[in-house]
Parts: sequence; structure tokens; C-alpha cells
Amino acid sequence: MRLPYGGDAWLVTRYSDARIVLADPRFSRAATLGADIPRMLPDPDYAPAILTMDPPAHTRIRRLVAGAFSARQVAALRPMIEAHADDLIDRMLAAGPPADLVAGFGKPLAMAVICDVLGVPPGDQERFRGWSTTAVTAQTVAPAELEAALANLSGYLTELVAARRRHPTDDVLGQLVAARDDGEQLSEEELVFLGVTLLVAGHETSEKAIADAMFVLLQRPQQVERLRADPGLLPTAVEELLRYLPLETAGGAFSRVVTEELELGGVRLEAGDVVFVRLSVANRDPRTFAEPDRLDLTRARNPHLAFGHGIHLCLGSYLGRTELQVSLDRLLDRLPRLRLAVDPAEVQWRTDGFVRGPVRLPVTW
Repeated sequence: MRLPYGGDAWLVTRYSDARIVLADPRFSRAATLGADIPRMLPDPDYAPAILTMDPPAHTRIRRLVAGAFSARQVAALRPMIEAHADDLIDRMLAAGPPADLVAGFGKPLAMAVICDVLGVPPGDQERFRGWSTTAVTAQTVAPAELEAALANLSGYLTELVAARRRHPTDDVLGQLVAARDDGEQLSEEELVFLGVTLLVAGHETSEKAIADAMFVLLQRPQQVERLRADPGLLPTAVEELLRYLPLETAGGAFSRVVTEELELGGVRLEAGDVVFVRLSVANRDPRTFAEPDRLDLTRARNPHLAFGHGIHLCLGSYLGRTELQVSLDRLLDRLPRLRLAVDPAEVQWRTDGFVRGPVRLPVTW
């Protein structure tokens, strides 16, 4: 395929090939930094983020934060997530229908959760929300605007780091500052960019996944009633929704550079070739998933790639799953007559960022 900048790249869509690219070290993320390679944006990426690292640098950075997002740690966060969800539903009920599930639920829930996890003051959310939106719509904003947003986010995280040094905390950001200052191999630049990555990625994806899932479910009343009748089905249903939803946009696929000649899917790749994986297409591969275009909330075997695979498997996978489970549980339980307030065709979609989701999702009950 031909990219807007830098020439041609390979697009990988088969499930088996996608797993190879995501896990094989011969497909490098670090080699993309500062390189004039096929890409979506005019300027090469120079940011030293965890998403653009290979081992051993990636291993060193990930080890510092992986524990905070483990299954056990996230399970302990569930009451906090449920409290935020119930508070937002209380506000929706008090205001009365109709409501926007994006602005009134998904966005504030995802923002509140990641802020609690990182230790970001709730009162600062409006301050950085605009910068975050600009950062994830990088392919459609002016380069100067993107640069300014990233600089503002970095400046904001630098302020938070300084505050943690004055007043240590046990939240994720406080733990990272302590690791940096206690001699761990983490530079100040890496610390700030890691904070920016966790903050932005931690709410943008969850926010849109919640809205996407509700959009799909509210068009299937029988499926909704099945979930209401059997809440124990929710974990399986969430895995199927993650497989089924096309969350990523064209700009959401990360490039990888081939470091040595190899064969993939019967195609010979040369060192220096650039490869992109479309996770949402791999998740509909009929070689792996029976009837892949059918939403089956009871699908037992579901090795989807919604969170990636290999060393770059999403750090927040347990947190994202839990947010989605809690959201569906609380919305369907507390709003038994919840339904779309507009024709599905009228819902506008945001596709100019890395993650796809409704601009607004009007509902009533």
C-alpha cells in the first residue's frame, strides 16, 4: 500500500501473519524512530515512548509499570470504577433523558479512572483534555498544533513529576518518580513521555470502546436481554465485543521495520521494508474465527488481537476489560429501558484519530 508520506509499505491482515509480526523481534518498532519511512504523518517520530522501543530498553521500561496494571491490581480497582460509573448514571438519571453516552458517561468514566490510577488531580482534567485530543488526531492536525499539544502535555507531566518529588505518593506516577530517583535505569525524558503515553492512551481507547460497544448492543435487544438475564456472561461478551469492534483507524496501526530478509505469508520481505498490521481485520479472519462477522456473545474460543500480541501487548488490557465489563453491567442493570435516541445511521463517527468511536451517542430510557 502507498502511505501519505515515505512511499510503499506492506499491509498484514491474516491472523496468523499478524501474530508473527507482533511477536517476532525481526519486526522492529525502535527502527521507526527518526527514520524517513512510509508513514501517516509528514515528520518522522522522534518521541522515546514505550510504544517505539525494542528490548532491552522496552523490557526495562515496561517492568517498572507492569505490576500496577496486573490482573490483581486491577481487580482491586473495580470498586473505584463501579463508584465512578454509578455516580455518572446518577447524574444522567437526575438530568433525565435524552443523554449522550459519550460526553455523559464513556469520556468522564475513562478519564476519571486513569487519573485515579496515575494520581492526576481531577481538577486538571479540562486542562489537558484538549491537548490529548490533538495528540490522538495527529494525522489531521497541523504539525505546529501537534507539536504544541505534545509540548503542553510534556510540560504538564513535568509539573506533576516535580510535585511528586516534593510530596511523594504511592500512585503509579509517584512510583515511577521513586524508581527514577532511586537509581533505576529511567531517564527524566523517558519518565515524562511514559506518563504522557499512559495518560493519553489510558482514556482515549476505553472511552471509545464503551461507546462502540453500547452502539452495537443497543441495536440487538435480544442480546441485551440475554446479558441482563445472565450477568455472568459479561466477561465472555466483552471479549467478543473487543474482537468484533473495529476500534482502530487507518492511522492507528503502528509501523514496524524489517531488520533482516525473511518470508511472511509467502511474500519475501527485505531488510528495511515497512510493515503495518490491521488488528481489526485479523480479528475477522475466517481461518481463526468461525462466522467472524457475526457477534456471538457466547463465543468460547476467542484469541483476539484487540490488545495486540507479544512484547507490546497493551499494558492496560486488564484495566480496559474491567472498565468495559463494569460499564455494560451498570448501564444495563440501572437503565432497563435504555435505547438509542436516534436512528443508527444518524450517529456520526470520529475516524480522524488513532481510535474510532462515535462523536455523540444519543440515548434515552
